[in-house]
Amino acid sequence: MRPTGNLHLGNYFGALRNFIELQNNHNCFFFIADYHSLTTHPNPSDLHSSVKKILSQYLACGLDPDKATIYIQSQLPETAELYMFLNMNAYLGELERVTSFKDKVRQNPNNVNAGLLTYPTLMAADILIHKATHVPVGKDQEQHLEMTRTFAARFNRIYDTSYFPEPVAYSFSGELLKVPGLDGNGKMGKSEGENNAIFLVDEPNVLKKKIMRAKTDMGPQEKNSAKSPEIENLFSLMKLVSKPEIIEEFDRQYADCTIRYGDLKKQLAEDMETFVAPLRERIKSVESDAAYLSKVAKTGCEKARESAKKTIKEVREIIGFKTF
Repeated sequence: MRPTGNLHLGNYFGALRNFIELQNNHNCFFFIADYHSLTTHPNPSDLHSSVKKILSQYLACGLDPDKATIYIQSQLPETAELYMFLNMNAYLGELERVTSFKDKVRQNPNNVNAGLLTYPTLMAADILIHKATHVPVGKDQEQHLEMTRTFAARFNRIYDTSYFPEPVAYSFSGELLKVPGLDGNGKMGKSEGENNAIFLVDEPNVLKKKIMRAKTDMGPQEKNSAKSPEIENLFSLMKLVSKPEIIEEFDRQYADCTIRYGDLKKQLAEDMETFVAPLRERIKSVESDAAYLSKVAKTGCEKARESAKKTIKEVREIIGFKTF
């Protein structure tokens, strides 16, 4: 998870639920991607604060350091070394064709840095450093994971080995989930604007204000008409937090053209607060326990480095780096 300060609903449903499911039955490595955040040039104090917040929220949402290895990316120098090796076999054309790279170039034309271009190879290094076979990702990360498979297969082909597995996407529900934003377009995320996302630490008044400002349309013009993208997004959010009978009632109202979007938003805000409130309180509790956070980070680093050192040692030998 790239540290952006706070986790939002998209992070929770797109990844964290899968993390929690996986840790109960598999050997899991979960990390905070602070290297990745350098593409946006955060200042030192913001970077450290964001890492602390994300770690707290991981733990509060259910990740268990006794079941899984939880670590901070920058405390694993082996990742940077594998990143460098993978970059040697990554080609400019394929990196420039990555959808997320093209989107970032369009959004921030004055910050097209090498780290942004090679984001897929760093993500691949994060995965391959532990020789992962299953990766819990959201719908928007499918292309990056496919590139990881490409880099793993290319390494194996170049060095005539079967060392790296080709990891596959994992979702406990059987499908990759993309949580929509409140602006009616694309996915939920901080990069799309603060008001586009519901953060797990949002206070009730903030949460309600965001939802009441969510985009809608002029209302259904005839019975049983298709929902516009903006309204479909609101219903998609409701399916995450509301009871089935509530969703069915608003579906009925939409179908017969009696729906009032204000009522829909108020209900969504109430249901969202019911869902978020216990998470918000657990996050506050964990974040205040500095000793616990330090212990988790230290223990996770030690476990992760044991795995990573083995991989790098073997990769160096495969490539041909040997001691005299």
